[in-house]
Amino acid sequence: MTERPDHLPEYLARLADEEAVRFITDGVLAGKDNVPGIALNQAAEPLPESPRWRLRAVRDLIDDAMYIHQEDRPTQADAWLAPRLHAILRLTRAEAADSALWNYLALGVAPDFVVWRHTSESRKTVNGQYFKGPHYKQAFARLWWAAELFRNGPDYEPVVTACGNQDMLNTVLRLDVIDHRPTAQALVRLLNRQVVRTGRDANALAKAVNAAAATLMYDVLAPDRERDAGAQQRWVVEAEEGVSVHHRPLPVGPAEECAPEDSVERLTDHFAELFADASVRGKDESEDEAEQI
Repeated sequence: MTERPDHLPEYLARLADEEAVRFITDGVLAGKDNVPGIALNQAAEPLPESPRWRLRAVRDLIDDAMYIHQEDRPTQADAWLAPRLHAILRLTRAEAADSALWNYLALGVAPDFVVWRHTSESRKTVNGQYFKGPHYKQAFARLWWAAELFRNGPDYEPVVTACGNQDMLNTVLRLDVIDHRPTAQALVRLLNRQVVRTGRDANALAKAVNAAAATLMYDVLAPDRERDAGAQQRWVVEAEEGVSVHHRPLPVGPAEECAPEDSVERLTDHFAELFADASVRGKDESEDEAEQI
């Protein structure tokens, strides 16, 4: 099994896409080889020596995630790790859009986590996009962005709910509509109310919501309040002085107002109606079997 790097520098770094591909070998994807740390760090671009970029706290968090979930299915680590990674790795959205940062985190800091979490049970290998891929696929970018888009102001509880359903995490994160906060919160509310229960349910709901968005503007039907850009910036600046995140209790995110409750409820009702008419794969067969019993 791929091991954690023997030596970790003090600060995080960037690893450009063209450099990252050199280290994503068949042996690494199969979990048989280690990433050559010295060569990788020579190819990386160091980030400024600031408390915000200290690497040790991030690596400790990842170690804790694997330890806590060592007896569970690795997928269960997502809901625990996403809010805590977001809280400890305080980024602006522009910084989080930099694939080089995530490349380095996956290959230079925690390739063992990527192999542990994302090895396919059927093929016994890892899809290379979990090391270097789009924000909705890359092992750490997907968790950070899930926390950013599903949090409700400072409250990370919706993130835990969303990341507890793999289809919600994998499908909805690809949709542009998820950047509308009342939409994100309405989707989570349907999970909490068990209107949507399974992965197939979540997938069907996501398709229905996305299709309806082509003709219905959700930000008009359910307006969000104006975002306080300064709240997240202040939250990021706090990290320059050094912050710690307790691993057990759920952390607190940027101190911005939550999405308007009336907008969230309006969309929750609307999405429930869309879901009632949605085609859920396997749903008809299950209902037929239940009637026969």
